[in-house]
Amino acid sequence: MSYRTLSQFLQQQSGNLTPELAQVIETIANTCKTIDQALQKGALAGVLGSAQNENVQGEEQKKLDVISNDYLIDALQKHPNVGGLASEELDEFTPAQENGQYLVLFDPLDGSSNIDINMCVGTIFSILPAKNAVTQAADFMQAGVHQVAAGYVLYGPSTMMALTVGAGVVFFTFDPEAQEFLLTSENIQVAADTKEYAINASNQRHWEAPVQRYIDELLAGKTGPREKDFNMRWVACMVGDIHRILCRSGIFMYPYDLKDPKKAGRLRLMYEANPMSMLMEQAGGASTTGRVRILEIEPTDLHQRVPVIIGSKNEVDLVTGYHA
Repeated sequence: MSYRTLSQFLQQQSGNLTPELAQVIETIANTCKTIDQALQKGALAGVLGSAQNENVQGEEQKKLDVISNDYLIDALQKHPNVGGLASEELDEFTPAQENGQYLVLFDPLDGSSNIDINMCVGTIFSILPAKNAVTQAADFMQAGVHQVAAGYVLYGPSTMMALTVGAGVVFFTFDPEAQEFLLTSENIQVAADTKEYAINASNQRHWEAPVQRYIDELLAGKTGPREKDFNMRWVACMVGDIHRILCRSGIFMYPYDLKDPKKAGRLRLMYEANPMSMLMEQAGGASTTGRVRILEIEPTDLHQRVPVIIGSKNEVDLVTGYHA
């Protein structure tokens, strides 16, 4: 069976795709191949463990966080079609090329706490139209509905890419022999109903009442108001959890909680919530904070945090209704 390469697929696409956008996506994919190689070598390359410093979020950086971030910036900053970059790992945006048509935002290595135990991690990216010939920080402050492309690369037993350019969601699988991302699934659809959920249950005591109610109903199973049993799945890597939902439906939640009331949420709007919400909606799912559609949020800060409730539409709608 012959498979189309990422390059061949992009040449035949519609949606938001332009030749310039296709080149940016290919550069991201090629850089992720380099990240994948570093991950595959692991301890042999001396890339595991802490970098002995914290990122802008106040989180301990792993060596591969820093390495992955550097790879993406080095590749994209000199790209003629990129006007500016923003990374979860850096406080300020990084200027790129004058008259670059696109802005690229990324989480270089999501789930990096999994690195040292050899579990899945991923790279998440979001692409926005550039606003000005010379990029300013304010140019990144665009609601997620303006994204022209979004996706992630999952470094797992096989390395895969999920991608949308506004015309549905597709999966590519990386062939290490051909060194190509090959199209393996098209028209990804998330079922409206599900029996799987993902949430960090260690925070249960801090959840708001609507989430407490929802999870209690799921745990009650067949004898409760939902009249069916649910299974909990939790990867501790958003890429892994969202990939599972895109493959077989489900709901993922990192809701607002009272553990630190000053924080609006745990996940970052620009680097995680927006790209994953675009993918989910393009696959027929839904994504809200519990109160508003994530893709409609007008950002006020590069590192803004939001609650995330995302996945099978009927479940997301139910939780959102409980908040109302």
